[in-house]
Amino acid sequence: QVHLVESGGGVVQAWGSLRPSCAASGRTFSDYCLGWFRQAPGNEREFVASINWSGSGTLHADSVKGRFTISRDNAKNAVYMQMNSLKPEDTAVYYCAADSRHPSSNYREYEHWGQGTQVTVSS
Repeated sequence: QVHLVESGGGVVQAWGSLRPSCAASGRTFSDYCLGWFRQAPGNEREFVASINWSGSGTLHADSVKGRFTISRDNAKNAVYMQMNSLKPEDTAVYYCAADSRHPSSNYREYEHWGQGTQVTVSS
């Protein structure tokens, strides 16, 4: 079992930057692939990015490619999402998730979830 806690969301103007992070505790952090997902009111949970166990492999959704970058630090038991050139349509609750099997883009395949952190981008 791994416990995830997100932080670092907030309110930012369009074209600004944020760097949410997700701290993990419990089982060995490097046993897990990690993903970031987001959900806006009335919308289904949406894949943002994923990263494999070592951090050598990443995947980003087309909607954020070139603007967002996922990374992890296994020594600190943390995963990060550098978010640049933010747009109002990026406004959502951002969740990190962990899965021991593979770095999927399907939220239904993730075993463990944090409580989320709100990101609001004003125009």
